[in-house]
Amino acid sequence: MRQTIIVSLCLLAGLAILGVAVLAVTRPESPPEPASAATRKVSSSLREAVTPAGIMEHERRLQDIADQNGGNRAAGTPGYDASAEYVARTLRDAGYRVTVQEFELPVFQETEPATLERAAPDAREYARDADFALMEYSGGGEVEGEVLPVEAGQGSSTSGCEAGDFDGFRAGGVALLRRGACTFEQKARNAEDAGATAALIFNGQPSGSEAFAGTLSEPGMDIPVLGTSYPVGNELLRDAGNGGTRVRISARIVSGSRTTSNVIAQMPGGGAENTVMMGAHLDSVPEGPGINDNGSGSATILEIAEALGEQDIEPRNRVRFAFWGAEEIGLVGSRHYVEGLSESELDGISAYLNFDMVGSPNHVRFAYGSEEVVTVFEDYFAARNLRSAETLNLSGRSDHGPFEEEGVPAGGLFSGAGGAKSRSQAEAYGGEAGEAYDPCYHAACDDIGNVDREAVDEMSDAAAHAVAVFAETK
Repeated sequence: MRQTIIVSLCLLAGLAILGVAVLAVTRPESPPEPASAATRKVSSSLREAVTPAGIMEHERRLQDIADQNGGNRAAGTPGYDASAEYVARTLRDAGYRVTVQEFELPVFQETEPATLERAAPDAREYARDADFALMEYSGGGEVEGEVLPVEAGQGSSTSGCEAGDFDGFRAGGVALLRRGACTFEQKARNAEDAGATAALIFNGQPSGSEAFAGTLSEPGMDIPVLGTSYPVGNELLRDAGNGGTRVRISARIVSGSRTTSNVIAQMPGGGAENTVMMGAHLDSVPEGPGINDNGSGSATILEIAEALGEQDIEPRNRVRFAFWGAEEIGLVGSRHYVEGLSESELDGISAYLNFDMVGSPNHVRFAYGSEEVVTVFEDYFAARNLRSAETLNLSGRSDHGPFEEEGVPAGGLFSGAGGAKSRSQAEAYGGEAGEAYDPCYHAACDDIGNVDREAVDEMSDAAAHAVAVFAETK
């Protein structure tokens, strides 16, 4: 399906909305009353200075960069490097101290499309992408072997999560595993250790009618590992019970590493005790230019940084902006940054605000994260007579995750990805029920025409207000 550097989790898992609650608006229409005159000044001046036109100008530059570099800005590619150079130059011109933090990015690429065939008892060739997909960081090779189901109880999704699940497994077989309960990597490692020559991990529910392209998190797997649809997995499971079911797998890959980077910018001045951070991932998926995901978040905080640099004020706290590399392949850039901080540096971050997709065409105003962050966004929207919704279960699905894991108050705004808008959300926000929040999510059509200016306007004002609140809060 892809000849790429890496495929996203994405959020893995695509930032799927697992549950939302629309919050009633009961507060007056006037903006919220901040705690201090300084906060009121910073909030008002930033919201006035941050405009959709300015944000869209940055978006157009990112589109131009993608157009000039193969149609994408994926981590480790020239398109990403040019995006990082543009951001760093813009921030330096605005007076920021800019650090380009380099790190190694694992590279995974198929040199030929993988194949999966049933060799016996009835020969059949399965369809790549529809029936199966090679997992990121899979091993390569040509394999033929008997399909051996690994079940920890009838229909259990924990199959393969424990080494004991492979008791009695015959070395040389192809392990058939259900998806769920632990990571793909853990299942595959256990299969490899048990002597499997390949592993097939299938969607365990009838609703999983399509194949999935998962990730094994890091290079080092020696055996081919494929994700399959429920129909394929269930068929192999059924036939393997009768004995003698064999499959043939071909996977040709190359792996290695490339250098990519985060761009970190700190505003001069501000107290040393507390630092508020705003962040957005700068990389796209290989399939497209990523102008909503996540050009919209990157352009928004870049516009806020420029506007803040022009203000004749010195905030109480330090303000730091981060443009992350390699979010789409597992939060690699933000995790690298957080893991490099000392305990005292982590303690000094009073809040991390994340902006990942804030211009979706069929948008909802989602806020997520820790209570102190979500409350700032909720109060702002409510006081302006705008509905908002709290997204659930987004932990670890964007760059706030590594900060959350270290106990830093973190959260952000999100306008929706590939999930479908509900009827109640359409009634509250407008748009089309049953349609994706962003129909071009992780696709080539995520271009400059895929960004909703109204959503960008509302979300950027809320973002500007939030940074003002945390910049002035002890």
